[in-house]
Amino acid sequence: MTHNTMNKQSNIERTVMRRVKSIRALQPLLSGNTLAAFVFVAALWGIGREVWVARVFANAPHDLKALPQFYLAAFDHTRLVVQALTLLTLASLITLARETARTVSSVLVRQRV
Repeated sequence: MTHNTMNKQSNIERTVMRRVKSIRALQPLLSGNTLAAFVFVAALWGIGREVWVARVFANAPHDLKALPQFYLAAFDHTRLVVQALTLLTLASLITLARETARTVSSVLVRQRV
C-alpha cells in the first residue's frame, strides 16, 4: 500500500470516530455531579415558585432551640408539591456532596501515587 491510501479513513471509521468524539464531549454533562447540581437548582427554583421564601425566613424564631420545630411545622403545613421538592433538594444536595467528596478523594489519591 502506498502512504496515501493508508491515511484515508473509510466511511465506517469516520462515523465511529465522530460518535466517539460526541460521547466524549457529552460525558462531563452526564456525570453524577452535573445531574445532582441540575436537580438541586431545579428543585430550589420550584420551591421558590411555590413558597414566599423571604416570609418563611422573616417568620422564623430567633431562638436556636425553637428553629428545628419551626421548620418542621412549616414543612408539615405546606402542600405536597413543596414537601416533595424539599426532599428532592435535600437528596440532591447529599448526592452532590457525596460525588464531590468522591471526586476530591480520587484526585488526592492520584497525587500520592
